[in-house]
Amino acid sequence: MEPIQRVTAPTLDVLEALLDSDDGPLWGLVVIKATGRPSGTIYPILERLERQGWIVGSWEAEGERSGPRRRLYEFTPEGRVAAQELHETADARRAVAAARPSRSASASGSASDSASGSAGGSGRAVTS
Repeated sequence: MEPIQRVTAPTLDVLEALLDSDDGPLWGLVVIKATGRPSGTIYPILERLERQGWIVGSWEAEGERSGPRRRLYEFTPEGRVAAQELHETADARRAVAAARPSRSASASGSASDSASGSAGGSGRAVTS
């Protein structure tokens, strides 16, 4: 199994959709609906994950249902473990980012602090 060179938000979404699947393999349209992303984004990701050994794809058996056969995707054992680790790492990074004050808030706060100090303010913080 090859490592994913560049982990993007759409790739994480695809991995999460596959991790959340309790009903066995998923086909492309289900992944598209689960992620809310367009087919032109999802199918190349599925192809890349399959080529890199994270997932395996197989064609639905002939005659299982009416309509064209679907390509079904599921994790390899190694791919599932790696996807779970990647998902946990992404969750941890999001939690750290959410706890961090935004740059615009800290920049505007320091600008207003220095403005009140230079304008002859009392130096006391105003709270509401």
